[in-house]
Amino acid sequence: MDEPPPPPSRFASLWRMRTFVRPYLNQMILMTVAALLATLAGIVVPLITRQVIDGPIQHGNRAAILPLGLLALAFGLVEAVLVFLRRWTMSRCSLGMEADIRDTLYQHLQRLPMSFHDRWQAGQLVSRITSDLAQIRRFVGFGLVFLVVNAATFVIIGAMLVATYLPLGLLTLVLTAPVAWVMYRYERRYRMQSRAVQDQLGELTTLVEESAGGIRTIKAFGRRRLVAGRFDRQAVALRELELGKIRLLALIWATVEAQPQVVLGVIVLIGAVAVAHSVLTLGTLVAFISLFLLLLWPIESMGWLMAAAQEAGTAADRVYEVLDSRATIADRPNAAPLVGCQGRLRFERVGFCYPGSHQPVLRGVELSIEPGETVALVGATGSGKTSLISLVPRLYDVSSGRITLDGRDIRDLRLIDLRSAVGMAFEEPTLFSASVRENLTLGRPEAAEAEIREALEVAQAEFVYDLPWGLASRVGEQGLTLSGGQRQRLALARAVLGRPRLLVLDDPLSALDVHTEALVEDALRRVLADTTGLVVAHRPSTVLLADRVALLADGTITAVGTHHELLAEVPAYRDLLSQEAELDAEMGMR
Repeated sequence: MDEPPPPPSRFASLWRMRTFVRPYLNQMILMTVAALLATLAGIVVPLITRQVIDGPIQHGNRAAILPLGLLALAFGLVEAVLVFLRRWTMSRCSLGMEADIRDTLYQHLQRLPMSFHDRWQAGQLVSRITSDLAQIRRFVGFGLVFLVVNAATFVIIGAMLVATYLPLGLLTLVLTAPVAWVMYRYERRYRMQSRAVQDQLGELTTLVEESAGGIRTIKAFGRRRLVAGRFDRQAVALRELELGKIRLLALIWATVEAQPQVVLGVIVLIGAVAVAHSVLTLGTLVAFISLFLLLLWPIESMGWLMAAAQEAGTAADRVYEVLDSRATIADRPNAAPLVGCQGRLRFERVGFCYPGSHQPVLRGVELSIEPGETVALVGATGSGKTSLISLVPRLYDVSSGRITLDGRDIRDLRLIDLRSAVGMAFEEPTLFSASVRENLTLGRPEAAEAEIREALEVAQAEFVYDLPWGLASRVGEQGLTLSGGQRQRLALARAVLGRPRLLVLDDPLSALDVHTEALVEDALRRVLADTTGLVVAHRPSTVLLADRVALLADGTITAVGTHHELLAEVPAYRDLLSQEAELDAEMGMR
């Protein structure tokens, strides 16, 4: 059966959330029925009150008061039980739904390509997965139910008011019309204001996240006041937007709150006149007023419910901005598993532009690496080295040409198999706020203790055993409890763990001292002897790890050969290495 199209409203994204509502539909129906029955139970009490006033009290029959009083008490208890059932079901339903949406959103973020994460601020994503989902949860779990319940309550009580006393009932309904006009009048303005607030909250979250991650740099440069000033400006902007939203909401609520009080005054005035002229009994007037008082919550809550609906609609828009982003790097329909990988890697006329840019970073790159061979990739800053190696595990896809592994286009392989076969270490290592073991085994959770120890020995990272809790020690957010060299060695150990068939290293020794670098290089030679290696190198000592060297200049491979061949025959290579050697010498003297 085809899905019905979304209704023509400003809540299209909220309407799409029905996908997440379906698993909880039975609970939501139970919650709605409980709320409706609780309302009906509350409606019965005014009718019993009318019977008490116009019956036993008017005729002095005290014996009849007790049964009616017990009946009212029974309905009150029923209402209390139904309210408990509604709230309990609501909590389970709304929290489960929020967890499902959050899981879906987080998993989708993991599937999205690096080009998406390059464009989006981390704070904007955090605000969508936290505060925006909370807005949706509050509305779907509470507001949506009470929009239905309050609408039903308004219809039922409105009909009863008309049936109780027609002139006053019709007048009451007519005087309620201004509320609907106010809702329609300010709905668009409030929606725009809500979106501005949520976007600004994302900006502020980004600033806080960046400040927390860069706290060492901020303190080192003494820029606390500068960063605090930026935060203050963002916070003030958020405050002004929030105040604007509150002023608009206050205007809506003032109208919504005032209207029933004015109507109540009119009811009392006209009803008293009707009772004085014996047109209406006192019991009927009390029942009418009691029924109208039951309408106060549906009327007064309308402002809050409409505001919640607007905020949830805006939040749903923001969530679907992420969910609607395409995972452009994904398995092809007939993606094949990678079985018995030998590690033969070939770049065939590879060209690459970053998404959204027309400026080519790589052009016609041709390079072959045989199984067990190590190639060093050398080039000046900005020549495209990191971009080239990022194409191997498909962090980005080639714009033209292709990359093959064992003769097969890597785009025809399953991503999970490709990335399992590739071990990668970046120049700027990323560690997570977790234990050393969890960081090391990120790519191979099943790694044995002996494999972990071997990887640590290769990377000269045995220092982890001297930490307070050894491999169980937490390294802190971004690994800031460790030095730069220690973080780099742990990242290298993570890359070589399990001896991957293809090892891609982006200048992995840049933060190491000369003595440690020599030890790591000796161990790496043993590892690289059994695997295919592609190593971005700046230091001459790192270049010597390779069997061959590829010189990358202006986005293309200009020379390939052994280190000694290029040193003798390619002036550009000689000049590049001499500059790096001079820089290393200067750093060593310091």
